[in-house]
Amino acid sequence: MAYMVEIKDITRRYGNINALDKINLSIMKGEIFTIIGPNGSGKTTALRIMAGIDRPTSGEVYFDGVKVDEGNMSKIRTKSTMVFQKTALFNTTVYKNIAYGLKLRGFSKKEIEEKVKDGLKIVSLEDYENRWAKKLSGGEQQRVSLARALVLNTELLLLDEPTANLDPMNVSIIEETISWVNRERKTTVVMATHNMFQAENLTNRAALLLEGKIREIGTTQEIFKDPSEYFISFARTENVFSGISKILKEGTSVINVGDGVLIEAVPKKSGKIRLFVRSEDIVLSRNPIISSARNTFNGRIVGISDLKSLVKLKVNVGKEFVVQVTKRSFTEMQLNVGTEVYITFKASSVHVI
Repeated sequence: MAYMVEIKDITRRYGNINALDKINLSIMKGEIFTIIGPNGSGKTTALRIMAGIDRPTSGEVYFDGVKVDEGNMSKIRTKSTMVFQKTALFNTTVYKNIAYGLKLRGFSKKEIEEKVKDGLKIVSLEDYENRWAKKLSGGEQQRVSLARALVLNTELLLLDEPTANLDPMNVSIIEETISWVNRERKTTVVMATHNMFQAENLTNRAALLLEGKIREIGTTQEIFKDPSEYFISFARTENVFSGISKILKEGTSVINVGDGVLIEAVPKKSGKIRLFVRSEDIVLSRNPIISSARNTFNGRIVGISDLKSLVKLKVNVGKEFVVQVTKRSFTEMQLNVGTEVYITFKASSVHVI
């Protein structure tokens, strides 16, 4: 079996803190592999070590079967590229941002023009060449960062929370791009995320990283089908419910999670189950909305958390749901604790394990 990256007994210390504690990972050539974990678990540190940006305190890193050391570090860095969670674009045009890495690698002007054009097409930003990069929306800026990485056509693509805090449209485009580059170019992709459902949808294998240690590794089906205590402790942050499921004649399931709350789900399962609903998949409104979504509940806001550009709301509809909205929507809808609201989500947004 051919491996693109292997990290063996890697420890990374910052003072007295072990960001990574003797972790072992083997990433197969041509796969999309996800490192799942909460903020502060060591995900970014692991990616930076794979990229050759940081050196481990102890342990060994292998790239395509070759041990990474000071003698070959620069060469190996040209074979991988990393897209960071916090977009860092130059204060200039989109074209110059994407062309920067190509110029450093000595491509001709004609080659750069062709590659930038292709890169913009891949991330659905055609005709954006002359726009000022820092004036784009957060999602568009992240797509420019992704295009800047893709035009280098490296063997390994490292993505740190590539869709964190983005709207659904930009999330969809970025996820489609990740799948495309892996499928069409056979690029090996390693993605760090706290979004377990993104991991489930995009990848076949994943590792659960908690407090600098690999707690679980396997196929996403194995991890989600029979969740370990570690996985449940990580996932049980919000919108996790237990209940009794019954299969309906229509081919879906209805799950009674108690307190008068019945949730319809696409997976056809019966008996005792656990379910998750991502806060990003829930639409919040002041009035009922007409849609094909199978789940609509009426309740009141009982808690508010301000996360700068985003606001997380706790909504009690019999059970407490956590819902995420933009700061702008929060202000325009004049929301506050005690406000009566409706939450709506599709049956396909309910994940049963």
